[in-house]
Amino acid sequence: MKKILAICGSTRKNSVNSHILEFIAAHYADKAEFTMYYEIDQLPHFNPDLDTEPFPETVLHFRKLIEEADAVLICTPEYVFSLPGSFKNAIEWTVSTTLFTNKPAALITASSSGQKAHEALGLVMKTVGVQLGEKSSLLISSPKTKFNINGQITDANTEQAIHVLMDEFISLL
Repeated sequence: MKKILAICGSTRKNSVNSHILEFIAAHYADKAEFTMYYEIDQLPHFNPDLDTEPFPETVLHFRKLIEEADAVLICTPEYVFSLPGSFKNAIEWTVSTTLFTNKPAALITASSSGQKAHEALGLVMKTVGVQLGEKSSLLISSPKTKFNINGQITDANTEQAIHVLMDEFISLL
């Protein structure tokens, strides 16, 4: 079974981004093995001077998860019309590697607006070399109106869009 690393770009406990990843992992558990990564806030601030051996343990762990995954699924919010700093920091810890090169990826931005972060997410992830399909990217604007307090999807169009994204993503594996 293929391994998917699901990276949450939010540091908030019980964020809508984590709910989306959990929904996907539950509904596609028969098609792939999901490893959830909620620890982007544990990574030190990126510093090229620290990007040498011995690497910080949290960086080693993050890089190992990416290396072992067959594909990567990312769900992130938008902060101040861009990617959250902690998420961008996590990706910066991989720029001296080829960990993402040709690795299939699915990108979800779930935020009030989200358009600017979604554009930035696509640019950043293409820059590090991920492989994206035609439908491997999804913007979910105003996600709090599409999920209930328990994290369950209440909007049929959003649920359908997630399935379209994931069906194509799984087919790339």
